[in-house]
Amino acid sequence: MSGLVLKLAPHERVLINGAVIENGDKRSRLSILTPNANILRLRDAIHPGEVNTPVRRVCYIAQLVLAGDAKPAEAKVQMMRGVEQLSHALSDQDSRAQLAAATEALLDDQFYQALKALRTLLPREARLLAAGGG
Repeated sequence: MSGLVLKLAPHERVLINGAVIENGDKRSRLSILTPNANILRLRDAIHPGEVNTPVRRVCYIAQLVLAGDAKPAEAKVQMMRGVEQLSHALSDQDSRAQLAAATEALLDDQFYQALKALRTLLPREARLLAAGGG
């Protein structure tokens, strides 16, 4: 990966390698040049009480790694299992592509990229759960 560019809204907070950083009064861009930096947008963070669906559960594990609260090796195993389970329920082409992207990211220990791919499945999961009455 050649680096990550974060575009931050005014007063947006982001967690970078365990440090909470808050943007100032204006929009800004940060270029993260350090490979494998642990980054989590706090506006995207899933809180423990919100971990109530399969996709959210796998996203939360990635989030714990990015926050420094889980060991990457153990989390990777749990996430790979979770992605495998999700692949049985989400079989459409778009979901498969996102699950494949998450798997590739995990194989490369890129937890931010895995989280990014998995987050795209949240709206689809919500629709499926709403349609199923669950």
